[in-house]
Amino acid sequence: MKKILLICCFFLITVKVFGQQFSQYNTGSLYDSFENPAQRTFIPDTTKNFAFNFFVPNISANFYITGDIQEALRTRAFSGYYNTANLQTGNNKFNHIDLKANIYSIMFKIFASEKGDQEVGFFANTKAELHGLVSDESIAIFNGALNFPNNTYANVFNDNYFFQAYNQVGFTYREQVTKRFAFGIKISALSGISYNKIQINQSGITFDKPNDQATLFLQGDNYTGGSSSSNTTIEKLGFGFQNPGAAVSIGTSYLDENGIKWQGNIKDLGFIHWNSNSSIVSFSSDSVITGLSTANRENNILNQAGNISSANARNMGFTSPTNGLLELSANRTYTFDYDKQFNFSPTLIASKELFYPGFTVALVAPLQYDRYIVTMTSSYNDLKLFNLGGQFMIKAVNSEFFIGSERLLPSLHLLSAAIHSTGDPNQTQITTVQKPYTGMDFFIGVSWKFGQLIERRLNTSSVPDGDKGFIGRTWEKLFNKDKNY
Repeated sequence: MKKILLICCFFLITVKVFGQQFSQYNTGSLYDSFENPAQRTFIPDTTKNFAFNFFVPNISANFYITGDIQEALRTRAFSGYYNTANLQTGNNKFNHIDLKANIYSIMFKIFASEKGDQEVGFFANTKAELHGLVSDESIAIFNGALNFPNNTYANVFNDNYFFQAYNQVGFTYREQVTKRFAFGIKISALSGISYNKIQINQSGITFDKPNDQATLFLQGDNYTGGSSSSNTTIEKLGFGFQNPGAAVSIGTSYLDENGIKWQGNIKDLGFIHWNSNSSIVSFSSDSVITGLSTANRENNILNQAGNISSANARNMGFTSPTNGLLELSANRTYTFDYDKQFNFSPTLIASKELFYPGFTVALVAPLQYDRYIVTMTSSYNDLKLFNLGGQFMIKAVNSEFFIGSERLLPSLHLLSAAIHSTGDPNQTQITTVQKPYTGMDFFIGVSWKFGQLIERRLNTSSVPDGDKGFIGRTWEKLFNKDKNY
C-alpha cells in the first residue's frame, strides 16, 4: 500500500522511461525488427550485413492517467500542494494509471543467408509495466480531512495496483519462408528487478477531527518481489538472475496479391519466478494516522498504510506473468514517383493486452521523401482516449535515426507546466476543466549497418551456399512447394 500511494503521488515527476509505441511499425528499422520478429532489417544489394546500435540506448517511454486526480497530482508535482477541488468523496470514482517501459541497450543483427533471407539477432533490454486503479479518496486523504465532510467512510480506498520491472537477454531468428510469407521468433531469458502487486478488497476510515487524526482500516493482499538489502548493486539491478524467467515473441507477415502486408505478433509472452526471499502478505488491520493537518501528513499516511500492508509477511516465492500482447496489422505502400523516392505507407494496427483489459487501435501514416520520413500516428483505446502524435526519421541506406511522441500535445502541455511551474503560497483550491487524460510519450533511437555489402547470387563476388533455413525447408516438405517459390 505504501508503494502505490507513493507512485500515485509522485509518478508525474519520477517516471522516465515507460512506453509502448506504434510509430516504428513497417519502417524496417533495427528497433522495429526486434519488436516485430518477422520484420526484415537487411535488403540485398543495398545494405551491409551487420546492424548494431553500438550500445546507444533506444528508448520508448510513456504514461497516462485518467480521472479526477489529474489536477491534484499536477499541482503536487509542480506547485508543492494538492488542489483537490475536482475530487469527489463517497461517489466510488476511480482513476486509471498506466505506464510501460522499453529500453534496448544492445541490438545486434547478422544477415545469415541470401537465398533463405535469414537474419539472426542478439539483444539486451529492460522493460517495466504498471497498471493501477486508484480512487479519488486515495489522493484526497493527502490533503487532510478537507474533502471528507463526514466522520466515517467505508470502502473508499479499494485500489488495486501492479508493477513489474525486469531485464531481457536473448536472440531472434527471421526467415523469408516464401516470397510472400515470413516468420520470426524472439526468445529471451528474463531476470526480475522488482515486483509489487496490491489488491485492497475492503477499506474504511474514521476521522477524529478535534484531535487531528483518523483510524485507517485496510484488508487485502500484497505481493512483493525483488532484491533484499543484503544484495549487491549488480543483483539489485537484476543482473544476478536471482528471479529467473523466460519469454517468447512470435511474428508472421504475409504479402497478398493486392499488395497488402498482413502482420501478426504475439509479444513477450512469458513468466518470472520471484525467489523465496519475496513476500506475500494477507493483511486485515487498522492503524491511527496522526497530524492530518500538519506538513508531515504525507509521511504519516504512507507510514501507517505501509505498516498495515507489510505486517506478518511470509517469505516465499511466486510466479508472475509478463504482460504479453497480441497485435494484428495491415499495411500497404503507395509510390508517387518513378524512382520510388516519394512513398506513403499507412499501417492499421490492433493491439490487445493478454492479461489486462487494455485494447488499442492505431493508424500509422508515414510519408517518405528520399531518406526523410515524417509520420503521423493516431490511436484510440478501450478507455475512450484518443492520442495523436508524430515521428521524424532519417533512414539512410546503412543508418537510421528517429525521434517522436505518440501523445504530442499532452506531452508538450506537461513539459510546459514543468518548465513554468511556480509555487502557490495560497494553495488555491479551485475546480478546473477536466481533461480526458494527463500523459506523456517520448521515444528515440539510432542504429548503423556495417560490414560487407549483401550481394545477390547473380552478382556476388563470393560463392554463397544458397540454402534455405530450417523453417523454409520444413515449409517445402509440408506443403510440397517448389523450392524456387
